[in-house]
Amino acid sequence: MKDFVSMLNADRLFIENIISLSAFLKEKVKKGELYRPLDGFTAALIFEKPSTRTRVSFEVGVYQLGGHGVYMDTKGSQLGRGEPIKDTARVLSRYVDLIVIRTFSQKRVEELALYSDVPVINALTDEEHPCQVLADLFTIWEYKGRLEGLKVAYVGDGNNMCNSWLIGAAYVGMEFYAATPKGYEPLPFYVEKAKEIAEKTGAKIVLTNDPVEAVREADVVYTDVWASMGQEEEASKRRELFMDYQVNQELVKHAKPDYLFMHCLPAHRGEEVVEEVIEGNNSVVWEQAENRLHTQKALILKLVRKVKP
Repeated sequence: MKDFVSMLNADRLFIENIISLSAFLKEKVKKGELYRPLDGFTAALIFEKPSTRTRVSFEVGVYQLGGHGVYMDTKGSQLGRGEPIKDTARVLSRYVDLIVIRTFSQKRVEELALYSDVPVINALTDEEHPCQVLADLFTIWEYKGRLEGLKVAYVGDGNNMCNSWLIGAAYVGMEFYAATPKGYEPLPFYVEKAKEIAEKTGAKIVLTNDPVEAVREADVVYTDVWASMGQEEEASKRRELFMDYQVNQELVKHAKPDYLFMHCLPAHRGEEVVEEVIEGNNSVVWEQAENRLHTQKALILKLVRKVKP
């Protein structure tokens, strides 16, 4: 595998390898031990969408591995002046060892990868957020010791997170329930692909409009903002439509007592989740956020084929 532009680029073995390598890298950090196998390594970090966790975790991750990250946004590069993405890909490939891009269109990332001679990582598009799902799966594995057979309830908007989660859950044999309002389901393409994968792995994929059905006996309760970047004009409409999908104390009563609450952040308290849940004993959102650093470092090492300690 040259690129990681979609969860569809992965499979169960790949995810298991990422989890194992992430655990190794995280332990190194906790012990304060340097592990810098990428001396002289360079990465172009293209951010056409603003970011906190993604930018910092990639910049710090590249640095901790011994490399250097070059941050680029549309204002400070020719991309903002309309340079074709394929031209950018062919030029950057001659300067750097890896390209990370956070942008709007999934096709833009795929075109970048097509013309790039170095690995490309999708750091978020309107359709997918695969790096986040790797961190999420690692976090669940840390707390539960396994992934197969666990029930994940995704409640809210069937957005890019939900699309990538469908594929990730299918690969590792989870039960994945997506509870969304009518008209806000995940994209049919990802649903169909997830069900195809599930036939081989024994996973269970369920779409419902009932949040209680999704959360009932769930091991993990997951939510995201109701209005993503670029949907600000719909925010007030969505707040009304999604109120029944708020993750609150009443809803999580239906989950298992030891359920994990997860959110990819930033969170809008009082909208998709209440304060008592995100700050409660079942919340693992801060560990989840930290794990972006470790899984992205593992991903970089896998793509540049330097995976052995």
